[in-house]
Amino acid sequence: MPGKLIEFESAGVPRSAYLALPATPATAGVLVIQEWWGLVPHIKNVADRFAAAGYAALAPDLYNGRAATEPNTAQKLMQALNIEQAAADMAAAAALLRTMCKRVGCVGFCLGGGLTLQLAALGVIDAAVPYYGVLRSAPDWQGVRCPILGHYAAQDSATDALPELQAALAAAGTPAQFHIYPGTGHAFFNDERPQVYNAAAALLSWQRTLQFLGEKLA
Repeated sequence: MPGKLIEFESAGVPRSAYLALPATPATAGVLVIQEWWGLVPHIKNVADRFAAAGYAALAPDLYNGRAATEPNTAQKLMQALNIEQAAADMAAAAALLRTMCKRVGCVGFCLGGGLTLQLAALGVIDAAVPYYGVLRSAPDWQGVRCPILGHYAAQDSATDALPELQAALAAAGTPAQFHIYPGTGHAFFNDERPQVYNAAAALLSWQRTLQFLGEKLA
């Protein structure tokens, strides 16, 4: 069953999000954080897939109704994004999910992968799954209170920063595991972009994600 757009409040300001619910009451929730394109059909589809797996899935619209179909516009939208406001919006979305279920994880892609790590550092989620996350600035890793499972592409500049990220998380005592997928490039999970999509890596990462969330959000 497909989800629907809803409104929620973030510091008294109305925001929108895509909510997908399972057929039976969920025991855990998953925030789905957009790529630099915005809250596009692919992200809604991912939320639907989590709902089909039994989770309450919520994808906040961090661009407030705007979206991109080509890289130049997407880059402008990403650069204009206020990270502090985005973090507040994601925290408010996580709080909304907690009214529906006890434990909440977060899965994000590209820009959303970096934001997933930012959210983990706020200590408001119970599991974090960044896909090829790009960090604009490093948060205080001492604030992380959840395990992390990362998925990264072999041919991707985002992966170049992975050793530094792993070292920082290790120094903070954060349990983290990262997988690098051979023969893949950035955005290999996005099945609406055939030029970068890798079906085998996407499936394996999805299976690993479901297993991880099943264990950490139980």
